[in-house]
Amino acid sequence: MIEKYLEILRHIGEGMHLSPSLTNGIAGGIAIVTLLALGVGIFFLAKFLIKKTIYIIIQRTPSKYDDLLIKNKVLLRICLLIPAILVKYYADDALPDFPETVYIIIKLAKIYEIIVYTSILIALVNTAHELYNSFEMSKIKPIQGLVQVIKGILYAVCVLLITAFLLGKSVSTIVIGLGTLSAVLMLIFQDSIKGFVGSIQLSINDMLRIGDWIVTGPADGTVQEINLTTVKVQNWDNTITTIPTYTLVSAPFTNWRGMSDSGGRRIARSINIDVNTIRYCTPEMLEKYKHYALVKDYITQREEDIAEYNKANRIDTSEIMNGRQQTNLGIFRAYIKAYLNNNPKLNHNLTMMVRQLQPTEFGVPLQIYAFSSDKQWINYEEIQSDIFDHVISAAPMFDLKIYQKR
Repeated sequence: MIEKYLEILRHIGEGMHLSPSLTNGIAGGIAIVTLLALGVGIFFLAKFLIKKTIYIIIQRTPSKYDDLLIKNKVLLRICLLIPAILVKYYADDALPDFPETVYIIIKLAKIYEIIVYTSILIALVNTAHELYNSFEMSKIKPIQGLVQVIKGILYAVCVLLITAFLLGKSVSTIVIGLGTLSAVLMLIFQDSIKGFVGSIQLSINDMLRIGDWIVTGPADGTVQEINLTTVKVQNWDNTITTIPTYTLVSAPFTNWRGMSDSGGRRIARSINIDVNTIRYCTPEMLEKYKHYALVKDYITQREEDIAEYNKANRIDTSEIMNGRQQTNLGIFRAYIKAYLNNNPKLNHNLTMMVRQLQPTEFGVPLQIYAFSSDKQWINYEEIQSDIFDHVISAAPMFDLKIYQKR
């Protein structure tokens, strides 16, 4: 077929009284261009048929996984091989009188094939990655870093094959030659190498997942992406911070996942009680405090226990210092604990207590240690604020003052 086409072109050249060599050159050039145009035309025809048949079938299937083949253009990239195949197999027939030109054209076609095959493999890797990301496991074990390494290897192999093909050497020879440059290559790609090792450690040890809230250096927010060299974090103020992957292995960071996975978010905050307002309770003070429903039973029970103890030990209670006595701070602690036990927004299955810390020049710290059942930041802050609004307001009812520096 090509021979007949060339024969027609030669007859046209002879009719125009051109020299045989020029006629053959023009005929060969036109034949090659025609071949390329035919290859491009077949590519667009195949693309049209694929979109009108295979794509429609894929879109109508109940499974969404095969839609990834469309998204990543796997089939269309395969069609890109058509022009190269036509040129490679028919270049000899199109240019029978120009073997050197045929050699160059075939080489270029093969290089083009290598590039297209690499792009097909990259598309398949992207498809596999997106398929993996559709499963819940991807949030626990992200493979973004591994995918980037695979892509890097594919690109490197592509460059090696093209280089070896152009130089007429074997790939092993090229690799051995590059071995002498390994120190330079390691210096150039040290961040990528450390990032790759870091991403593997983060994944294997389950140190970091997409969606985790972490705090490290300038980053304080949710992990959006884990790459080969960087981790992208969206901070609480919606700014984006990128952190080198290997620094999360070499430097400490806080991961709030444990709190998110637990039954509550910890509240551990103190108020400082003025030491000058702490005292033993008089009968009048006790009668006053009994009007507070949350501590009425506590005060009554404690009075009975103390009276029994003092009587059993024959203690002279005419002096308030003798024997056991109740203090306004002790009753206030009991009140706060009862208030926490009646708070439906706290998790009562986790540790809950009200304790004194080491006294300081600012008074006696009274700490509330509990866990809110709602772990959302805004809701958590609301719960915590409500508790301390009440506690601070209740302190004067027990003849106590919150320390405030003047």
